[in-house]
Amino acid sequence: NSGVISLLRPLLLDVVPSVRQTTALALGRLADYDVDLAEAVVKAGILPQLLYSLPEENRYYKKTAAFVLRAIAKHSPQLAQATVQCGALEMLVICLEDFDPGVKEGASWAFGYIARHNPELSQAVVDAGAVPLLVLCIQEPEIALKRIAASTLSDISKHSPELAQTVVDAGAIAHLAQMIPNPDAKLKRQVLSALSQIAKHSVDLAELVVEAEIFPVVLTCLKDSDEYVKKNGATLIREIAKHTPELSQLVANSGGVAAVIDCIGSCRGTVRLPGIMVLGYVAAHSETLSMAVIVSKGIPPLCVCLIEEHEDHIKAAAAWALGQIGRHTAEHARHVAVANVLPTLLDIYMDTRSSEDLKMKASRFAKKALKNILQKCTYLPALEPLLHDAPPNIMKHIVGQFSKVLPHDSKARRLFVTTGGLKKIQEIEAEPGSLLQEYINTINSCYPEEIVR
Repeated sequence: NSGVISLLRPLLLDVVPSVRQTTALALGRLADYDVDLAEAVVKAGILPQLLYSLPEENRYYKKTAAFVLRAIAKHSPQLAQATVQCGALEMLVICLEDFDPGVKEGASWAFGYIARHNPELSQAVVDAGAVPLLVLCIQEPEIALKRIAASTLSDISKHSPELAQTVVDAGAIAHLAQMIPNPDAKLKRQVLSALSQIAKHSVDLAELVVEAEIFPVVLTCLKDSDEYVKKNGATLIREIAKHTPELSQLVANSGGVAAVIDCIGSCRGTVRLPGIMVLGYVAAHSETLSMAVIVSKGIPPLCVCLIEEHEDHIKAAAAWALGQIGRHTAEHARHVAVANVLPTLLDIYMDTRSSEDLKMKASRFAKKALKNILQKCTYLPALEPLLHDAPPNIMKHIVGQFSKVLPHDSKARRLFVTTGGLKKIQEIEAEPGSLLQEYINTINSCYPEEIVR
């Protein structure tokens, strides 16, 4: 408000290098503070002056100039675009080629803040020739430079298969994969994130990541003491497993399913989410893979997530995963039903206290999971408790399963009477001529009339 920015501007061209550098630092800190100040710095026409003499400047000034660009670019795609239009990318490439690791680090950071906004800005970073230089940066000895270069490669890769492919073509995968065992947790987070962003786009890219021999070493990340390393490790496995049965099989063969199940059991909250989804994706692909999740004792931790977790999306993911496990055959459905998960799914589906969003998300997945499991489940003891609470659209599936099993199973018929199931069936109000009424008639016809009465 006091007009400081316009007072600082001429100082960027001062004859004394330390004045130029301190001025740039002041502008960077102002721009970093909030979006309005960043816009004021751009509007004051400071960027062309900042970049004017950059190639001849010393390393301290270069580092500070990169900080100013990053401080402006971080706020919005429009501000990032403003830095690009001033010729920032060409100057940042010069900084990436500097011998000083701190200058390279500053430039990598600025590139990351520009690329993360959208595919167009990311493409501009690629077109400026930054990717091969960033791949060289992850091979430098300095940990801080490795971290930030890996993070920037992740930001470039995330938008599209084409952008991820440019990172792959520059030879990034092999170097990233070699750093998975690195003891530095922050570096591991970024490396796993970059590999995830590459693998997520297509089968071909996921296969290239797998070919870099990330299994079984990536499974050690699921036991890491750092929560983000755990989460990013599970995310990488998820982005590979989701594509094809073959890739899921490879995850299972390397011990990935058991490792993910242990990971879900050992953490709480959003860290669990990618692991839950791994189990869902693996189980969805085939009966055999779903059975592998069951045999590895994957159902109990998913049930725990349904009960323990408070976040809507985690409950929704656990419900979805259980639905994928139980939907294949009667045997698969029985395993889920025996874990006593059906009443919990029904509670989530029926819960009136849930937020609207939870109603939409968790409730939708719970309903779908219930349907998937009920259409296959012939294990009646697990279905019977649901007869008391289920809404009509779920009731139809439950009663349908009873009408399928009871005519052929005398022991089940006897139990159905003694546990009060048959009595409950008489209390259901079904539309005359509806499918539900047909199911009820089929069940009643299994018993003498006086028992039904």
